[in-house]
Amino acid sequence: MSVAQPVACNEPTPIRQRGQHEVFCGLTSIIWLHRKVQDAFFLVVGSRTCAHLLQSAAGVMIFSEPRFATAIMEERDLAGMADMHDELDNVVARLLERRPDIRMLVLVGSCPSEVIKLDLSRAASRLNAVHAPRHRVIAYSGSGIETTFTQGEDNFLAALIADKASPRSAGEAAKLVVLGCLADVVEDQFSRLFAELGLSGVTFLPGRDAIKGLVVGPETRFILAQPYLGAAAAALEARGARRIDSIFPLGAEGTSAWLRAICMTFGVDMARLDAVVAQPRRRAAEAMAHYRPWLEGRRVFFFPDSQMEPSLARFLSREMGSELLEVGSPYLHREHVAGELALLPPGVTLSEGQDVDEQIDRCRTANPDLIVCGLGLANPFEAEGRVSKWSIEFSFTPIQGFEQAGDLAELFARPLMRNAILTGGADRREAVR
Repeated sequence: MSVAQPVACNEPTPIRQRGQHEVFCGLTSIIWLHRKVQDAFFLVVGSRTCAHLLQSAAGVMIFSEPRFATAIMEERDLAGMADMHDELDNVVARLLERRPDIRMLVLVGSCPSEVIKLDLSRAASRLNAVHAPRHRVIAYSGSGIETTFTQGEDNFLAALIADKASPRSAGEAAKLVVLGCLADVVEDQFSRLFAELGLSGVTFLPGRDAIKGLVVGPETRFILAQPYLGAAAAALEARGARRIDSIFPLGAEGTSAWLRAICMTFGVDMARLDAVVAQPRRRAAEAMAHYRPWLEGRRVFFFPDSQMEPSLARFLSREMGSELLEVGSPYLHREHVAGELALLPPGVTLSEGQDVDEQIDRCRTANPDLIVCGLGLANPFEAEGRVSKWSIEFSFTPIQGFEQAGDLAELFARPLMRNAILTGGADRREAVR
């Protein structure tokens, strides 16, 4: 089996929107980051609203002791009536005394420093002087005023790179850095594929160990596992690493192209690549075929939410046969998603940014079979009798790689299947037969 390079068409010209927009808070990235980085603790410096958000959004952690919490700011703190540095120091001291297993403490700002009257980066440096080397302390912004909620992960990784690549790092330089939070099962699958391809010196960032150092050398290359990591990619490039250009590992096509780009960079024979991916790609095709009858020919409208939209749309169009009406993204990093944009079908409407009222009007006029959007829009659309899919599920569900291609297809097909059951519609699989 040959792993062919995708054939590109001309990139569509996007509609640029600069109106009212809806975006989920960047703090939500903690939900998947704390599962991945197993020796880190995320301490949000924010309000009671922030605490309620994390408690509700991460309610699945009720049966275990989570590795995130909120240092709640009261009115007296914001009014300058209390010394925020002293209060934060006391909270951190109590936390580390209670949880000595924490290797890295991550201070997460829910608002800009001008609002909370506290520079968390300087606070992290001060706390490091007290608690290092037993506990490392870093800080990043998870503010809800960012372009999109996935920037929380981007900001965290940029801060992590700055800490990991500090002078204390030692050892052999990484040959390949896979940048972007991947579920453990996906990391393990890619690790096995890399081993079969004869690739060594691979570092996943973030990994399960937050403390382990990162050494970047002149030959270090990195590849993105997520399309929204502009700041993290810039942080690695500033330290001399060079990016491997590829579309993203979603579906059989995306994963094949992603691995091919890596192999071409490191001189792996293409025949060896074909042999290694033959069975995983076959399993992916079989898994996706189960859901293709539900998605083939279905008209899909993407609202901007996570910056993953061009990659998800490419998967739906090219591998599941769906028709794309509009593909919206909060921001398009042209260099990182150029390959994805070039693979979108001719005539598709591409939008960047958001003017939510205008986009809702376009969506209603288009009358799609499936709307991919944020939680704030999904329920109103469902009340109108439209079928929707929460776009945030694509962020915290394992969807990268061959073995997850069927799961990715199922995420899109599930609301259509549910709607068919509720409305008494025909089973599309039976209709195909």
